Amino acid sequence: MKRAIKIPRILKIEAVKGLELRCIFNNGETRVIDFKQLFSKWNISPEDPEYILLDPKAFRKVRLRNQTLSWQNAGISLTDMEGNEVIHPYELSPDVVYAHSQPVAQGSKYRFGAIIRKNRLAKGLSQQELAVLSGTSKTYISRLENDQIEPELSTLSKIVELGLGKKVKVEIE
Repeated sequence: MKRAIKIPRILKIEAVKGLELRCIFNNGETRVIDFKQLFSKWNISPEDPEYILLDPKAFRKVRLRNQTLSWQNAGISLTDMEGNEVIHPYELSPDVVYAHSQPVAQGSKYRFGAIIRKNRLAKGLSQQELAVLSGTSKTYISRLENDQIEPELSTLSKIVELGLGKKVKVEIE
């Protein structure tokens, strides 16, 4: 069976503090990237378009555009096919952001992990068996049970209903 290539996507910019960004990715992870450290590693100089982003005020103007970090204020000048100069925003793709970021060491807000583990063990299932039944992976189940990720509601529903044979009940108070 051929496995699909999973490309990380940024779902949300959670926080901007100084030259650090916290992003939530489509795999449920919240990750932080230190741009001061990254730009130092990349030897960014005043001639580079991203140099302006070393100013925290300029850096804060980051926006999410098509799951990509984008700064309109740090434009890159390119020439189109007619020879006209066109300014494009400076952008960093999610795979680059993911590769140069670190997971945020935080517990899950919702603490699904202990509930999933308790019900999995009560049903006598291994993580691998639960993963197969629910259409996820053993790694995903492990990370969920250890509160390293927060699942999307649709994924949680598959794990609970298909894998554990139970029902998900959501209340808004």
